[in-house]
Parts: sequence; structure tokens; C-alpha cells
Amino acid sequence: MAAVLLIAVLLFSGCSQEVGQLASEELARIAAENSAQKTAEAAEPSREAGTIVAIDSIPAYSGEAYIAIGNNQPTFSEEELSRQAFEQYSPLDALGRCGTAYANIGTELMPSEKRGSIGQVKPTGWQTVKYDNVDGKYLYNRCHLIGYQLTAENANERNLITGTRYLNVKGMLPFENLVADYIKETGNHVLYRVTPVYDGDNLLASGVLMEGYSVEDRGDGVCFYVYAYNVQPGIQIDYASGYSKLIEDSDASDYLGQAEEAEIRGNSRSKVYHSPGQSAYGEMEESKYLVVFHSEEEALDAGYRKAKR
Repeated sequence: MAAVLLIAVLLFSGCSQEVGQLASEELARIAAENSAQKTAEAAEPSREAGTIVAIDSIPAYSGEAYIAIGNNQPTFSEEELSRQAFEQYSPLDALGRCGTAYANIGTELMPSEKRGSIGQVKPTGWQTVKYDNVDGKYLYNRCHLIGYQLTAENANERNLITGTRYLNVKGMLPFENLVADYIKETGNHVLYRVTPVYDGDNLLASGVLMEGYSVEDRGDGVCFYVYAYNVQPGIQIDYASGYSKLIEDSDASDYLGQAEEAEIRGNSRSKVYHSPGQSAYGEMEESKYLVVFHSEEEALDAGYRKAKR
């Protein structure tokens, strides 16, 4: 049985802009590329109606990081159009997976300091694995459902999913930046909701539904409803577990994911970390300043830098 995501929908008349009308060249490109055949088929509901977005109604990934959903109209109700800032994060489900993250974002929620470490959070499906064809090498990022730049949520396990580098940078970041820039420029509020979509009991989300709507100008500045794919070009992913392999690597057809769990040794005093093979790696084993990380990414997230030799 196809897993479905039930979303209560109460549309309003104020959100009539297409993505291409937003004040952003990046989002203008979205509108041009998201042709009708790529838009998930869903009847436009009335103000009183509800709708179901089924995973199998979302087109398979075909080279674009995201597509428009429901004619690009977000599903916030008239009653939700408040100027009062808030943020809500769903409890983890029985499998430990994140649910919907929902906020009314204004300058009062945005961060006033640099983001801290998030390496201690291990979202479902997490694997530490690197590929040469991935930007930054690491396949997976700890993806904030609502970006840190919007609500200053740091290591909140209810707001972090295992997402590909591609999802994080190409799928979600353009919309996060759009919202952040709009709020900083206008001082207005943006209703913002991100819902991870899972197929059955998969630990890894297939993608995320992202909705945004500017409150004070009733969608004139921000108005979108998109689905961003949790994929990585050139990599095959097992969404049940998070394991992966190079698509081009036929010799590894029976081996999914080479998780790198080599111990990384950090010095809490100098904030320098050492990888296996580096000169001081062995010495750090008995140091009173030893801090152990499970990956270089985790050490970097904690604010450490790599030793020079």
C-alpha cells in the first residue's frame, strides 16, 4: 500500500502569484522549469476541503532538485495568517523519524550568533560516507527542516533529518535564502512549513514538502509549495537504511554503503583534530584533552580544525 501524507488544506484567495513572479531570479527559473507535466497532479481544493498528497503522485526525479506542488499554492488556512511569531516541531515517531516543522518566521526568531555543533545528532538513516563526485565529499548532511538562519534552532533532533548534499544545497537552500532575505528586507513574517515524506517504514525521507507564504502582504513577497528530492546524482540510495553506492560502480553491486567509522581524535584544548595516519594521532590516545569523533564532518561541526600534519 502506498504510503500517503495527509495534509489539511484550506486555501485562501491572497496567494495567487506563481513562483516566477517572486522577486528572485532563482525562483523565476523555478517557474520556467516546472512545467505542467512536472507538477504533481492534485485537484485544487475548496476552502473547506482537504486533500491527500500521495508519494506515488509525485513524479520521479528527472534532473530537477524540486518541483511545484498543487499549482504552487501553499495550504495555510486563513486563520493561520498571524503576525505572531512561533515555531513548532513534531515529536519523533516510533521509528525516531522527524515529522513536520512549522513556524511563523520573523526577525524575532532569527539567530543572533553563529551556529553551534550539531554533530551529536544522528537522525534516522544516518551514514557517514564519502564519494568523490559529491560536493564536499560527504553524501549526507544533517539537514535542518527549518534552516538555522530562520529560527536559530541548532542541535534540535526534531528539526534534523538525514539529507543528501544535493537536497540541502540545491533543493532547500534557495527557498531558505529567499525567506531570510525577504524577512530581513521587509521586517514581515513568513509562514513556513517543511514536511519530510517517507515511503512506508523507510528511515530516509524520499524528499520534503516545503511551503512558504508572506503574511503581511498576503503572498506578494513569498508564495511557494514545492517538493524537494532527497537524491544525489550518480549515487544509488537505499531509503530503508540509508546505505548507498556509486551507480557507475558495477563491481560494488552487492555492497551498499561504505560507512566510514574511523575514530577521529580531537584536542579539546587546541580545537585541532587528528585523523588516522597523521603524526600526532597515536599520541592523542592517552591525552587528557582527548575528544573522540566518529567522522571528520562531526569534528568540523564541533568547531575543530584538522591538524596540518
